[in-house]
Amino acid sequence: MPKNPRDTKPLDPTDLALVRLLEQDGRMSNAMLAREVGIAESTCLVRVRSLRERGVVRGIHADIDPVAVGRPVEAMIAVRFGGHRRSHFEQFTQEVPALPGVLGAFHVSGAIDYYVHVACESADALRDFVLDHLTNRPGVLHAETSLIFDAQRGRGTMTRDGALPDEDA
Repeated sequence: MPKNPRDTKPLDPTDLALVRLLEQDGRMSNAMLAREVGIAESTCLVRVRSLRERGVVRGIHADIDPVAVGRPVEAMIAVRFGGHRRSHFEQFTQEVPALPGVLGAFHVSGAIDYYVHVACESADALRDFVLDHLTNRPGVLHAETSLIFDAQRGRGTMTRDGALPDEDA
């Protein structure tokens, strides 16, 4: 598991520039990254590898349309646990994100313990997913499913031009 970036050295301006560029285009070649930042390609490769190892860059992902791959039914499932045994949360956290169709799993505060974002083939498949993979888990008290009629991926960025983390604090 990658380290928490707050546990390592802070990002310097070159690291931050690399993160900004990767955020804009995760498929940018090492040569292009190096040229844009003004460093040698070998240095760029080492720095990007370090950003990955430190957990700053957690991955580069394709944004796949669920409808195009036969999963037109999206839902957000609110899961509430009865009692809060650590083992139940740990098992849920390990297993649920790896299930087919799970787009995200969010451990949150408040009355709900988890939100699970899924894409399924049909309403029947969604019902089966909830019954087979969520409500029968140890500790799960309640699951409430909300259909998603339209989803827009956020276009916000994690970085700001010219600002290092914690500069605006």
